[in-house]
Amino acid sequence: MQDTAAPSEKIALITGASRGIGAALAEALAPDYHIVAVARTTGALEEVDDRIKAKGGDATLAPMDITEDHAMQQLCRAIHERWGKVDLWIHSAIEPQQLMPTDHVALAPKDWAKSLAVNVDATARLMAYVSPLLGATGTAVFFHDDHAGEKFFGAYGATKAAQMALARSWQAETAAIGPKVRIVSPRPLATAMRARFHPSEDRLGLAKPADEAQRLLPEILE
Repeated sequence: MQDTAAPSEKIALITGASRGIGAALAEALAPDYHIVAVARTTGALEEVDDRIKAKGGDATLAPMDITEDHAMQQLCRAIHERWGKVDLWIHSAIEPQQLMPTDHVALAPKDWAKSLAVNVDATARLMAYVSPLLGATGTAVFFHDDHAGEKFFGAYGATKAAQMALARSWQAETAAIGPKVRIVSPRPLATAMRARFHPSEDRLGLAKPADEAQRLLPEILE
C-alpha cells in the first residue's frame, strides 16, 4: 500500500472503490480528501487513480480482498500508523449473487458462501477494525438496496438485508457518541451489477454513478 497524503489531510477509506458508486464517490471526494481505495482489481483501481489525479487529488491504492481477515487487519494497521485516523469510510463493496429460485440457493454453495463472506462477514469485521480509526467524529456510509422478499433475489436480498441490519444497529448504538453512521439510498444505477440483475432493462433511464455521487454527497457529508 503506497501512501502520499500528509498527516493533516482528511482521509476517505472506500471499500469497493474500483467501479460503480464507490469509484464515482472516490473521484467526487478528490481533492478534498486523500482517498484510500480498496478493491480486488488492480487495473480498475489504477484507472480510478488516474481520474483522481486528473482532478488534482491523491490516492493510496490497496488492491486487497475484503474477505481476507489478515489483509483487512494489515490495511487498518497501516492506516493507523500512517495517519492515525479515517475521517470517512464508504463501504460500497457488494457481492451480487446471480438471480435464482430460492430453493436453488443451497445448490450453489460456493456462490452463497461468497455472498455471506462479502456482504455480511466482511462488513462486520470492517466495522470492528475501522471504528477505532473513525473515533467519535468520523462518518461511516452504507448503501440501502432493498430486494428482500423479491422473487429470485433470495440470496442477494437476504445477505444485503443482513448487512443493513448490522449498519442500522451500529447507527442506533452510536447516535449519541459517534461515529456517525449514514445509510443512503442511491437511485437505480447504470452499472454492471444492475445489468447482471436486469440484463434486458432499458438503461437510458438509469442514473450515472458520477451524477448520483454528486447528489448523495451532501447527505453523506452533512
